[in-house]
Amino acid sequence: MKPTLSQAFGRNFLGSSPLWYKQIILAFLIINPIVLVTLGPFIAGWLLIIEFIFTLAMALKCYPLQPGGLLAIEAVVLGLTTAEGVYTEVSHNLEVILLLMFMVAGIYFMKDMLLFIFNKLLVKVKSKIVISLIFSFSAAMLSAFLDALTVTAVLISVGVGFYSVYHKAASGQSSNKNHDHGKDDSILPVNAEDLNEFRSFLRDLLMHGAVGTALGGVATLVGEPQNLLIAKIAGWDFIEFFVNVAPVSMPVFVCGLLTVVVLEKTAWFDYGAKLPDTVRDILNKFEQEESQKHTNKTKAQLIIQGVVAVLLVFALAFHVAEVGLVGLMVIVLLTSFNGIIEEHRIGHAFEESLPFTALLVVFFTVVSVIHAQHLFQPVIDVVLNMPTDSQPIMLFIANGILSAISDNVFVATVYINEIKAALDAGTITREHFDVLAVAVNTGTNLPSVATPNGQAAFLFLLTSAIAPLLRLSYGKMVWMALPYTIVLSLVGGLCVVYLL
Repeated sequence: MKPTLSQAFGRNFLGSSPLWYKQIILAFLIINPIVLVTLGPFIAGWLLIIEFIFTLAMALKCYPLQPGGLLAIEAVVLGLTTAEGVYTEVSHNLEVILLLMFMVAGIYFMKDMLLFIFNKLLVKVKSKIVISLIFSFSAAMLSAFLDALTVTAVLISVGVGFYSVYHKAASGQSSNKNHDHGKDDSILPVNAEDLNEFRSFLRDLLMHGAVGTALGGVATLVGEPQNLLIAKIAGWDFIEFFVNVAPVSMPVFVCGLLTVVVLEKTAWFDYGAKLPDTVRDILNKFEQEESQKHTNKTKAQLIIQGVVAVLLVFALAFHVAEVGLVGLMVIVLLTSFNGIIEEHRIGHAFEESLPFTALLVVFFTVVSVIHAQHLFQPVIDVVLNMPTDSQPIMLFIANGILSAISDNVFVATVYINEIKAALDAGTITREHFDVLAVAVNTGTNLPSVATPNGQAAFLFLLTSAIAPLLRLSYGKMVWMALPYTIVLSLVGGLCVVYLL
């Protein structure tokens, strides 16, 4: 029986997502104007934040762009923010948008080299603790000098590469045959258990790596976008920033790596999965096959990718241009010298980044609502009216909590401007300002690992192609990040109190 026109509209709305999910989103859209009229814009704004977090939490049911976008459009229509306000937030974060558009696409053209390097690591290093430490340490070091989103893009590319190699073999298909690794229909029953174990193994490595981006990102001026903002207002150069933040960032870095070891030894919080021997054998066989396939042409391509990777590291470390523009340079160099000149081949590189870029603009709409309705003002007022001795730790806590539910760049902007105003007014000394600036920086970077929306790198991982493959949901990310949240928050907080 053919559906009626009204049934067709209902089925088309948010596509294949569950009926209960569609009903909840419709309920949100109906309730919001009622709450605005009856309880006012402040309550309506906070309700919008909760609703948007719900769409992120249900990312595996429906990509958050559509339901989140509907909520964002309604927020503008209801006057919780304006189109101009949204554009202002977007323009303030243009460097992040350019980064996503071009840098992530640039990493796509390096995937052969990345898979080649990491496959050798995975096959040669048999200790799960050692390989986990390599992922976390490498992510931290790269994030300190590059950018957390760039590093996360590398992790995702490597993860998808490994998964697709084994998934194809587990389906009984030859390595030179096209294969859809997003569906398990063709998985041989004998390989089902190993596939689930491999999913857990890769999930562990990606979470260790993702938290590693926070461990390194907090330490340097270029590690996170808000670091650059804080350094600019504080008047710190690269060395001054590192030295001022080191009393907090260095102990946290050590404790973060120790947490990797503890989690892998104890298998707490769903960590500790081992790489099945059958999977290792397949990856080893894949490496050997790929090595045999190497012609002068493929070797030349790998060399070009390696050279461009070195250029990328130096360009980002010395900040020769905005990260996104460096990413565009990477795309041009890799495609030019590796013979990728057809539009459709280039277009595949943008499939991963552009949906998330659109989602991030929707997120900036929510941030614009926070700004327009002064939703964080009560918290700001309470913290800045506290005794001087209590302000650093309270700033650390407040920035951590607000960053976990909002955007850490926005939170850092609000607080650093407030304490700069206090310095200019003579309310606080320069020495106290420096301490508070470190508290703002570490607060927005460390406790915010608690949720995927706390850091752009985590949100990128949650909404990437690898998340559904590894069954990495919002709840799973929160659960697996919890031990890190506790360690980073406690150690960071203690360092703010006793070492600054």
